[in-house]
Amino acid sequence: MPESPKKISVVIVEDHELMRDGIRSSIEADQRFEVVGEAADGEEAVELVNRLCPDVVIMDIGLPKLDGIEATRKLNELVPQVKVIMLTSHRSEHEVFASFCSGASGYCLKESASKLLKTALASVADGAIWFDPHIAGFVVEAFSVAGRSAVKDDSADNPLSEREVDVLKLVVEGMSNKEIASALTISTATVRTHVEHILEKLAVSGRTQAAVEAIRRNLV
Repeated sequence: MPESPKKISVVIVEDHELMRDGIRSSIEADQRFEVVGEAADGEEAVELVNRLCPDVVIMDIGLPKLDGIEATRKLNELVPQVKVIMLTSHRSEHEVFASFCSGASGYCLKESASKLLKTALASVADGAIWFDPHIAGFVVEAFSVAGRSAVKDDSADNPLSEREVDVLKLVVEGMSNKEIASALTISTATVRTHVEHILEKLAVSGRTQAAVEAIRRNLV
């Protein structure tokens, strides 16, 4: 009898107990996911996630003791392999870009959670970058403007190989390793190696930062 696929482990970080309970109930109703822990403030979240190393963290922004953005930044330093989805009612550009610059891989509005949170979890766990449709428009526009208005064309100083640039373009589009492998007709392991080299050469610690750096330096 074939083994059941490994469940995606999730930690929920939310200071309102009723909201945590609702998120847990929704997630655990889906056999793809397993909630392995909960935290009610940013400091507790950092300690818990550092200990449990789940696949994905659902992180509120407005947390006591340590806000969600700073907690995400600390987690990105301690356990960079753990993916973070910001789940919040904030939709301002400041919160969105601060979240991704801190190392988040996804941004989901609470108003969309009932329909989209599980999609976001699966996408981020698979290595993709996920934006809530309500904020995706200005995120894409901001990246576009940044690319068009780059003061200096750094392409001559591009440290990446031609194939790494191909991979980076697809990372910027939000593709997972599996999707990139299919698009470029290479193995997922090869994609993973290219991504590791890209992160090292750009001196960043995650795919989101790589995407931002790619636009800033006009590499793609």
